[in-house]
Amino acid sequence: MSKPIVLSLGELLWDMLPTGKRAGGAPVNFVYHAAMNGAEGYAISAVGQDPLGDELVKAIEQSGVKSIIQRNAWPTSTVEVSLKSGIPEYTIVKGVAWDHLLLTRELIDLVEKSDAICFGTLALRSPETHDTIIELLKHARPDALKFFDINLRGDHYSKELIQELLGYATVFKLNDAELLLLRDMFNIRGASDDEACRWFITTFNLDYMVLTGGATFSTIIARSGETSTLATPRVEVTDTVGAGDSFSGTFTAKILTGASLQEAHRASVNTAAFVCTQDGAWPVYPKTMTDYLSLAQE
Repeated sequence: MSKPIVLSLGELLWDMLPTGKRAGGAPVNFVYHAAMNGAEGYAISAVGQDPLGDELVKAIEQSGVKSIIQRNAWPTSTVEVSLKSGIPEYTIVKGVAWDHLLLTRELIDLVEKSDAICFGTLALRSPETHDTIIELLKHARPDALKFFDINLRGDHYSKELIQELLGYATVFKLNDAELLLLRDMFNIRGASDDEACRWFITTFNLDYMVLTGGATFSTIIARSGETSTLATPRVEVTDTVGAGDSFSGTFTAKILTGASLQEAHRASVNTAAFVCTQDGAWPVYPKTMTDYLSLAQE
């Protein structure tokens, strides 16, 4: 049986960590972990015609992720990442290669045959890449899973952009801090977290709503009413870079390959916990994630 095709649209960059530079970018992190969990993963992005771009293209090739990486005259993106108790803070520069993603027939053809597409707010900060990604989303199959992992960064978002992307999404993921912000943005006050999540499902006709609470919990609510809530495993944290993206990519791959909501959720939690014990967002997987986390307390 062929693997489901999962692709990501958006930023590809170097995370400049205290321990050195690591290949990353939320959409590409997502598709890396989807590929590690049974999907055929494709990254769509752009890098510069510079040595850092050459290195990123090579890193993608070695990662097991397929890609369509455009090269242009803008610089390859780097993001300064500082860690406070393992929690990353990002300094994101504007005017980089992935701000200038061009619409091509090759990209449209890939989107049209994909089983799942991941996107977030950051890559749509520039008019050029915004228009390209929106046009690509219009070509997605009606039955494709469209995963909107909001990933709010700095001031690179607006209510209008979030509403626009929710109009294309079938899955919406955010963390507890982002939910607080969206409560004010959408005037969802006085409701429990569960009620707020269900408001998004109803208002935007979503199939799933995913809420993560860092070191505490995560909850997935389906439009059918099925719900799964799990405590976050306790592990020795190196950094949390890419942990949320690994959760999203794993969930998508598991759902597409026939796992139940509970099975997909458990696998997602385990993957995110493992990533927190590693440097960077694309760690080499242990032979079995279950064995690796056997000592983690739920």
